[in-house]
Amino acid sequence: MMRVTLHAARSREFPDGSIRHGYEFIAPLDTDGRIDLESWKERRRECFALRFWGDEKRLKGVIAHVAGGPRGSSWAFEWDQGGEGEEQGYRFGEHAFAVGEYVSVRELDGELLTFRVASVTPR
Repeated sequence: MMRVTLHAARSREFPDGSIRHGYEFIAPLDTDGRIDLESWKERRRECFALRFWGDEKRLKGVIAHVAGGPRGSSWAFEWDQGGEGEEQGYRFGEHAFAVGEYVSVRELDGELLTFRVASVTPR
């Protein structure tokens, strides 16, 4: 199980990126740094997620494998507070989570934002 931290990458909203805006999640990664679906099925109760967004209240939830997406399924952050909903990782199943790599997340408002993998450490 690995702890992955994502920070907002450079964008119009964050011209210099932002370490105050992002996600942290725990998931099993394979040797290439990709989320391991079979291991996730066995250990899904350990796969937590956290959304930190400046001064806003942190959202706590899980990383889940859900129906839909380009290959019939995708990974999403499901938030359990007040029916906040879910935010989908864009092609999370294909991306290697390695420091310095970039991934995208479709936010609650539907906007696709890019994040940089800031750290990957054993849980």
